[in-house]
Amino acid sequence: MANSPKVATYDLKPEMSAWELVSLVSEEMNNDRADFVCLNFANPDMVGHTGIYDAIVKAVSTADSCLAEVIKVGLENDYQFVIIADHGNADRVVNPDGSPHTSHTTNPVPVIVISDEATELKDGKLADIAPTILDLLGIEQPSEMTGSSLIARS
Repeated sequence: MANSPKVATYDLKPEMSAWELVSLVSEEMNNDRADFVCLNFANPDMVGHTGIYDAIVKAVSTADSCLAEVIKVGLENDYQFVIIADHGNADRVVNPDGSPHTSHTTNPVPVIVISDEATELKDGKLADIAPTILDLLGIEQPSEMTGSSLIARS
């Protein structure tokens, strides 16, 4: 776990602790110590709440570079990936009246699966993410879960 930086507002350090997370997660994957990794790059969301455009761009750019590095290391170690967002924020910076937009959006968010087992995905909802992960791990979905795997199987 990497702690968030101690700053008054995250626009002052839009990269937050993302590169520290990359280092920690990469070490775990390189040493085959984790069957499953759940990783959150909080930069776009947390910095998005500031409404400061240049900081938001830096936060998104940092998260993008960090994700690319984690994927590179993960693929070298035979990991699969489910990449999601649960809501938007950095996707809208300015309101129609010109004021800063500082809250979550309800825009659709992508899900990206990187796996030899998932060549096609179905449309779905947030409740389908856990069943998709269980499907990739070969674990039976509990009856309490109401979602279904997004992996389209022929």
